[in-house]
Amino acid sequence: MIRYLTAGESHGPELTGIVEGVPAGLPVTEEEIATHLVRRQQGYGRGGRMAFEKDFATITSGLRFGKTMGGPIAMTLPNRAFKKDDAGWPTVMNKETEAEGIEKITLPRPGHADLVGAQKFNFDDIRPVIERSSARETAMRVACCSIARQFLKYFGIEIGGHVLRIGSVGYDSWEAVREKADPLMKNGAESVYKAADVSDVRCLDEDLSAGMREEIKIFRKKGSSLGGIYEIVITGLPAGLGSYVHWDKKLDGQLAQAILGTQAMKGVEFGLGFESGSRPGHEVHDEITYNNDTDRFERKTNRMGGLEGGMTTGMPIILRGVMKPIPTMLDPLGTVDMETKEATETRYERSDVCALPRAVVVAESVIAPVLANAFLEKFGGDSIAEIKRNFEANKK
Repeated sequence: MIRYLTAGESHGPELTGIVEGVPAGLPVTEEEIATHLVRRQQGYGRGGRMAFEKDFATITSGLRFGKTMGGPIAMTLPNRAFKKDDAGWPTVMNKETEAEGIEKITLPRPGHADLVGAQKFNFDDIRPVIERSSARETAMRVACCSIARQFLKYFGIEIGGHVLRIGSVGYDSWEAVREKADPLMKNGAESVYKAADVSDVRCLDEDLSAGMREEIKIFRKKGSSLGGIYEIVITGLPAGLGSYVHWDKKLDGQLAQAILGTQAMKGVEFGLGFESGSRPGHEVHDEITYNNDTDRFERKTNRMGGLEGGMTTGMPIILRGVMKPIPTMLDPLGTVDMETKEATETRYERSDVCALPRAVVVAESVIAPVLANAFLEKFGGDSIAEIKRNFEANKK
């Protein structure tokens, strides 16, 4: 089973990650990891931090001659702004001694982990919550999950994402999205993300991209923020991954947990998702056919999003996620000072207006270990050679 752990704080010297359970013999490169780290940093609506964040994860153990050895893989990702940060992080977050005169941050932001995190851990200063709950942590998450992506790609399984909506601007129907995305998916899901990455808001439609940029401009001037909806597609998965036998073995449930365990995500749907509740059955379910040429069962459509009964059908998985607007805004929200209990306004921290284009890359990444583990459960082994034999035998 592949699993990973991240450590580190937003303004600290570095993020650290450990990935374990990767079979031996998998080719892994830091350059492939860097590809997705760079993608995570791009997108219209970014804040000022992008100017000095240049992420590159260095693998410090777990590889030999460019391949995994079956043991844990460790990585470090330095914060290149660490010495330039005006907050004086080494003082306010000193790991050994408590300095006098440190200003406490006591104005929790609505919609953020600030207040509840401080209540949970009995802090009188929300700085520790801010440091760890920050989306900066997703940089290392992308790095760790990129190894699972390399595993999946070795077996022809690809992941790609694109933006459907930012604020009030987006596609008006399921069919309109399919018209843009499905032709690309025939060449693999990576074709989707590569086409989407041409747009600085990661939307496949040029007119909608222009509208999304204008929407961001409008809300930047208003001092507010925007969220939106994105779609992740996965191609190359064989039928039968996941299980209907137990609730915690259902693949759609596991994928949903990975998405909702990511900062700022508020909802997940598969295929038609919530729209299924407003359509009759004949417009929801995918009729089954049989292809004599390939000797395989197929579906006429893919409105269920490639999953039935918690298992893959062999069709591409289509997953959608909802990201809320970032709670840090130039125009402050009302809050209460934790120390004085007086009503006041939130203070502004450096932030994006819209982080959705970046979040697509994070969402692509976090589902990779879930898919890899479902694949390993069916075709597993201790080495890539063994897994490949098992996988090839299943095709016959």
